[in-house]
Amino acid sequence: MRPDSHGQPLGQRQPPQTLPPGRVFRRSLDPALPVAVRAEGSTIWDAGGRAYLDAAGGAVVVNVGHGRQSIAAAMAAQAGRLAYAHGSAFTSEPLEAYAAEIEPHLPVDDPRIYPVSGGSEAIETALKLARAYHLAAGERDRWVVIARWGSYHGNSLGALDLSGRKPLRRPYEGWLGRFRHVSAAYPYRSGEPGAYALGDTDELAAELERAIVAAGPGTVAAFIAEPIVGATLAAAVPPEGYWPAIAEVCRRHGVLLIADEVMTGFGRTGRWFGLDHWGVRADILVAAKGATSGYWPFGFVAASSEVHDRVVEGGGFVHGFTFSHHVVGAAVAREVLRIIETEDLVATSAAKGDRLQALLRDRLADNPDVGEIRGRGLMVGIELVADRETHAPFPRAARVTEAVVRAAKSQGVLLYSGTGLADGTDGDSILLGPPFIVTDDELARIVEVLGNAVDAATTAGTRVMSA
Repeated sequence: MRPDSHGQPLGQRQPPQTLPPGRVFRRSLDPALPVAVRAEGSTIWDAGGRAYLDAAGGAVVVNVGHGRQSIAAAMAAQAGRLAYAHGSAFTSEPLEAYAAEIEPHLPVDDPRIYPVSGGSEAIETALKLARAYHLAAGERDRWVVIARWGSYHGNSLGALDLSGRKPLRRPYEGWLGRFRHVSAAYPYRSGEPGAYALGDTDELAAELERAIVAAGPGTVAAFIAEPIVGATLAAAVPPEGYWPAIAEVCRRHGVLLIADEVMTGFGRTGRWFGLDHWGVRADILVAAKGATSGYWPFGFVAASSEVHDRVVEGGGFVHGFTFSHHVVGAAVAREVLRIIETEDLVATSAAKGDRLQALLRDRLADNPDVGEIRGRGLMVGIELVADRETHAPFPRAARVTEAVVRAAKSQGVLLYSGTGLADGTDGDSILLGPPFIVTDDELARIVEVLGNAVDAATTAGTRVMSA
């Protein structure tokens, strides 16, 4: 057996419990990250045998659970037959079958699927597709895209420019600025100074209409938003009637409606897609994360037949990635889709989400530092505040969110954090997005550990404010 760099046979040497920073450019500055070695259900184990309950589903990605052997088998079987064929030269049976099988679940009329490798690629694809649609229609002046503050659409430059998440934008502001932004649909902080948030449907629709008119007649190509905002605003649900009103404004002005369902898709909010809560259809829909439950880098853009056909008739789509239309990715997505359907996991997400919120309210209702518990399905957010009555946030220097995440991890529970909710700098939140197969006992443990972590961290944050 070929030895590894330590001179021991590959597959036999046990990894150390932590690895010092080496050749990997890590995403974390923590020099002592645990080494993950296996996972099953809602749990990840490190090399020391310690278990971590994955209350965040990674980055709200893992929906069908860790360690699904049927997904690994589908991946291996497809790779054994055909691992790669360039999308400009071939199509494949898994790709064609997946597009047909996902079609009934998509809130898009007669959709066509453009597969890519993840959410940021899918957003870039949607942007270009919107532009290509208007070019094919002879509307060359339509290039403006409007997004919202308090949004997240990815980290590639076009996606980051759309995103209204100020902490992520700041280092790269010199490269940004081509797109426009309107207020977040964020009832909890509606009208607060610096929050760029509104909570009234009529105000939000009127603001979008003003932005379209201000950009100039026939210049706006698309409006993009998350149906329910993910990590940036911790599962903020828009006011009732918001999405139908926004869709009507877009239709009236010939503006394409792009739904960013990267986090809300595939049952995460208790419906197949977030827009399903309001019966709205998108012109273009962007999906990733739960499409393959983290087992393969995969996402897609779903375009209505009207968008697709016009682009094709106009000469085609000038766009592409090396790993788009990936045959193994499609095989994995098909198996994940089969599991969601056969195990009725969308309904499971809705029921367990209700259970999770009930447990959270029981545990945290009397905590003065919990401003709001919100969300749909198994995408649930907790906003932490220094003053419940005024919604005043903890200062960033208190690092309350980080303290909650650290305390929970020390007790074996993984959480997903958010900062800058109040004004782009201050404001703390926790987002929960466990796998849909999470058990009732695991939900109870998540809430108990989270409650203890919040109690400890907010007390420490108050001390920092008083110092």
